[in-house]
Amino acid sequence: MTAPTVDVAFACPSELGEGAIWDEREQLLYWVDIVLNKVYAYNPANRSNLAYDVGESVGTVVLTEAGQLLLGLRSGIAWLDRHTGKLTRLVDPEPGKPHTRLNDGKCDPQGRFWVGSICEREPQFDGGLYCLDHDLSLKQRLSGIQCSNGLVWSKKEDRFYYIDTPTQEIWGFSYDAQTGNLRDKCVVATIPQQLGCPDGMTIDEQDHLWVALWDGGKVIRVDPQTGHVELEIPVPARNVTSVAFGGRELNQLYITTARAGLSPEARADQPLAGSLFHLTLPCRGVVAKRFGGRVS
Repeated sequence: MTAPTVDVAFACPSELGEGAIWDEREQLLYWVDIVLNKVYAYNPANRSNLAYDVGESVGTVVLTEAGQLLLGLRSGIAWLDRHTGKLTRLVDPEPGKPHTRLNDGKCDPQGRFWVGSICEREPQFDGGLYCLDHDLSLKQRLSGIQCSNGLVWSKKEDRFYYIDTPTQEIWGFSYDAQTGNLRDKCVVATIPQQLGCPDGMTIDEQDHLWVALWDGGKVIRVDPQTGHVELEIPVPARNVTSVAFGGRELNQLYITTARAGLSPEARADQPLAGSLFHLTLPCRGVVAKRFGGRVS
């Protein structure tokens, strides 16, 4: 596959764009700016970008069957009513840890919400990965996490792939669809430091992984069976943060980026840093799963 050209979808100087997810019902792309406390709804039909200010750092947004949005915030998990902008707070997975906040998250094939934390003060690497069930009960799935990022499930629902960014690794687990239990952890790919740091991740219909590279200026496609990097797609921003398939055919790859971490000189050299990008691919993604629970 030849690397296609990346285009600007929406020019936006976001400080820390993240969390891209496609709403196939409304044909919208949701994404966030962690630093500016924003949840965005980008409409490619008219290139508008509606903003919700949620008042605190927001690491991720996922869709729900009930029509609301579910967020991972600094203070924990919350609902966002996309019609009124009202927040309903649910649970804080890490109370008493002011040095952590929630970061990337996705829903599993059974409609449970998985979200992990990032440790903002070293060397306290005591973050975790958590699963919110339909009844709003919460269970910790992994511990000792430094910077929880990309997470996806295979088409057969028997494999789970996950990134703890500072390890430079993509981990694979056997996944029990009924219980959500993880076992048999292995490293399916190690990303060379010179390529960048693995950040957000999505999966295509062939079960290949698409990974955003922070400080790498690119997106890569990885075969988890071999660990081989099959494709590198340059992005005109050094800090690439998340990826999501979208469009009516799910063959559009949306890419979020960040200005955070760039010097004034680097910001001048990368005027599009922080923007939302997209490109058309000869392969397709999969529909994002939705949370199956409701506000109690």
